[in-house]
Amino acid sequence: MSEEITLMKGNEAIAHAAIRYGTDGYFGYPITPQSEILETLMEEAPWKTTGMVVLQAESEVAAINMVYGGAACGKASMTSSSSPGMSLKQEGISYLAGAELPCLLVNVMRGGPGLGTIQPSQSDYFQTVKGGGHGDYKLITLAPNSVQEMADFVALGFELAFKYRNPAIILSDGVIGQMMEKVTLPKYRTRRTEQEIREQCPWATLGKPASRKPNIVTSLELDAERMEKNNLRFQAKYAEIEKNEVRFEEMNCEDADYLLVAFGSTARICLKTIELAREEGIKVGLLRPITLWPFPSQALNSYADKVKGMLTVEMNAGQMVEDVRLAVNGKVKVEHYGRLGGIVPTPDKVLEVLKEKVIQK
Repeated sequence: MSEEITLMKGNEAIAHAAIRYGTDGYFGYPITPQSEILETLMEEAPWKTTGMVVLQAESEVAAINMVYGGAACGKASMTSSSSPGMSLKQEGISYLAGAELPCLLVNVMRGGPGLGTIQPSQSDYFQTVKGGGHGDYKLITLAPNSVQEMADFVALGFELAFKYRNPAIILSDGVIGQMMEKVTLPKYRTRRTEQEIREQCPWATLGKPASRKPNIVTSLELDAERMEKNNLRFQAKYAEIEKNEVRFEEMNCEDADYLLVAFGSTARICLKTIELAREEGIKVGLLRPITLWPFPSQALNSYADKVKGMLTVEMNAGQMVEDVRLAVNGKVKVEHYGRLGGIVPTPDKVLEVLKEKVIQK
């Protein structure tokens, strides 16, 4: 089928893109503000058309372990949730990383801590980018700022996950998940056959002839020296990802005196701030990390000698700002502006804070 343009929510775009990608299985549990992902999948009933399994698990813990089982078989498996639900999945995510299993996770963030609010937030940056579960692992983290990217990052997330045998996550927020925009849906892809999975995923537990030992997928290693070797291999893989998979977007940066750094929905807000600032003769640019990990540290460092100051804009108390400060290594002042508890910052307030914290210092 050809591409088609339609109007839908970001959450709905995730669901449609998953079907069209040829996802083998989705396992989830409803939680606001991402419930439309599961609801849309149930409405579309892809088990009748593509053979995709869609299952509402009894809990978030059950859902992530179902993903583990599907991924161990080389299947394109995914789950989605929002902040408290992702907290419950952390042990399973660590197991997936330790077993080097490719899968796609989706987190549509809401305010916390605790049960918090159902309003949008970006306060899961630490939980995701720094590895919320136990052990030294990393998640390939994609941060969409549009409904179109919600759809596009499904295929990209799976592609990177299978390329590096590592979990990937789409880290969105309640604004992007609930907003409606026109989106171009991808073409349908045929789900991989069992033979294709055997060829592409020789590590998968699909069964072996009696003459060969079966594959064993596990994150368990009781010998400390062998476990250290596993960890060193993981770190080498993460270094390769950092070398090859950094993605970011630059807007009005070529002549900027000041730089805003924002991801997801706050990056959209900052675009209007740039417009307001330049109307006043203040040259402001925006660097938007698309991959929160690997983080665009080198790109930010390159601007540290060119701009007079930076301001990170986040819907949290100051999380990404730590990585920005590490990236510039003290070469330039980096300030933070954040709103908490589900409040979305406004473009004019961002400009006001930029003037107060960065320009006037």
